[in-house]
Amino acid sequence: MTNHRIALIPGDGIGAEVLPPAQRVLDALGRRHGFTLSYTSYDDWSCERYLREGAMMPEDGLDRLRDKDAILLGAVGCPGVPDHVSLWGLLIPIRRSFRQYVNLRPIRVFEGIDSPVRGAVAGEVDLVVVRENVEGEYSEVGGRLNRGFDDEMAVQEAVFTRAGVTRVLDYAFGLAARRHGRLTSATKSNGIVHTMPFWDQLVAERAEHFDEVSWDQEHIDALAAKFVLEPARFDVVVGSNLFGDILSDLAAAVAGSIGIAPAANLNPEREFPSMFEPVHGSAPDIAGQGIANPLGAIWSAAMMLDHLGHPDAAKDITDAIAAVLAKTDVRTRDLGGTATTAEFTDKLLELL
Repeated sequence: MTNHRIALIPGDGIGAEVLPPAQRVLDALGRRHGFTLSYTSYDDWSCERYLREGAMMPEDGLDRLRDKDAILLGAVGCPGVPDHVSLWGLLIPIRRSFRQYVNLRPIRVFEGIDSPVRGAVAGEVDLVVVRENVEGEYSEVGGRLNRGFDDEMAVQEAVFTRAGVTRVLDYAFGLAARRHGRLTSATKSNGIVHTMPFWDQLVAERAEHFDEVSWDQEHIDALAAKFVLEPARFDVVVGSNLFGDILSDLAAAVAGSIGIAPAANLNPEREFPSMFEPVHGSAPDIAGQGIANPLGAIWSAAMMLDHLGHPDAAKDITDAIAAVLAKTDVRTRDLGGTATTAEFTDKLLELL
């Protein structure tokens, strides 16, 4: 029986509330499909630790994670700790040190969830945003000068490398080839004069290696509008770190709730562990009330199983998610219901 070593990082806020439901689902699928998961939990890697000790995780934190098969993260962030401190103290070092250069965010409108967008129909909207995850606009290059003076300034440099862009494009084109054969590239080369024309050039170069994929490109502002006006037209959308970040959250809102949206931070070569996390964040306004929607974490756990070589188990989870939304009226508050986290998880496990 295969055993997978899983690192659990609950983090902040509702992160600690949504990981236990994901574990229950994972263990149920392990019993069904003949694998086991052994968990190591890092409960104090959080903003609370930062406020107490000045660091989100210990100095040897990355070394503790290095031998794991995957990482399941709850959420990061809390009032009192600036977001750039919490993210650059935990999430981003993991992504970059472990070469998790693909951020994968599937978007699907499920039957039983009313999208705020009229054209977002269940069974028709099913897309994936592939976001470059370790360079681009979110680089460390830059700085602040003349702090406190009238001529104070900040410089932030975007970094696009041929190697970095090419590898995420190859992943996105390959994914499109396995899905419906359509790829859209997010760009802004009419206004960003260096990095985006370079991005466009590499998209055209890599497209020549994927004859089975039809592709186009859209400027980010027009693309954001079309996500709302024509969400069903998209299959795989690839974008830089900033563009992919914005588009995936927009698409999750189109799908009806950011509370159900999952994400994978992938090292496709599997030289390092990949990390899986719900998109919803730490939600401090509802933390501790037992009402958080666990679907984002559970769907992220399904993506983890697929990455670990258990696609049938992953499909069992997404089928159960679809069933609980289509066949029952059990809903957490973000979906218009009154169910607690535990009640919602129990119903999903019953259907599973």
